[in-house]
Amino acid sequence: MDPATSPARYFAPDLFAGKTALVTGGRSGIGYAIAEALLRLGARVCICSRKPEPLAAAAAALREYGTCVQRPCDIRDSGEVEVLADFIADEFGQLDLLVNNAGGQFPGLAENLSDNGWNAVISTNLNGTFYVSRIMAKRFFLPQSGGNIVNIIVNMLRGFPGMAHTGAARAGVENLTKSLAQEWAHHNVRINCVAPGTILSSGLDTYAEPVRQLLDSMEEDNLMGRHGTVEEVAAAVLYLAGPMSSYTSGTTLYVDGMDHLHGDRMRLVRGART
Repeated sequence: MDPATSPARYFAPDLFAGKTALVTGGRSGIGYAIAEALLRLGARVCICSRKPEPLAAAAAALREYGTCVQRPCDIRDSGEVEVLADFIADEFGQLDLLVNNAGGQFPGLAENLSDNGWNAVISTNLNGTFYVSRIMAKRFFLPQSGGNIVNIIVNMLRGFPGMAHTGAARAGVENLTKSLAQEWAHHNVRINCVAPGTILSSGLDTYAEPVRQLLDSMEEDNLMGRHGTVEEVAAAVLYLAGPMSSYTSGTTLYVDGMDHLHGDRMRLVRGART
């Protein structure tokens, strides 16, 4: 990331000095941008994802900006998450910030979703987020009476036709956020969501060409006339992860150029039906 475009330039350079952060799904896209921004601001960062080789390459690149370690982990397996917590405890002895970024989805009409497809998305996006949050809270945040969780969800305020599986899973994460924020408030743990709209990131590369063409028309319809960037999502995470938002918990910050308020939500469905 170019320092001239990094969201870190808007914040004090030592904002997260002495802090340790875990970014799930940190090897690419939004997760990588978040990890880099935290490193530039003094945090020690652990990134995790399922594939060891690209994860190691990402961590090696991120070490240009600070202390970064990696650990392969399938967040759908709570046993693997426990091992990840052990690893963080051995490496750093503490965890101050958790960014639940790992997730995945694919376009598809609800009537065509297989059981496996539905369960895979629910398991990763909802179950995985809960497993990591619970395990890291019990291991670190609750005993140390302090911590911060930022959950990356999606713009699904008006539903998510064409991706009903991820809309349902992320809505579950948003409600989970509200519940855990209240349950853990007396432990000085804050929990918030960031809801990106269409973001220009490597995640778009997994979509078929017709879907990518559809994104162009969605850009024209956006009230700000463009899609978002990974840097803009990272900036929102930095705000919620830092002391500037110390009186904010259990809420969602949309980073979507107002798409949650405006725009045609049925484009994916119409495209799939043609």
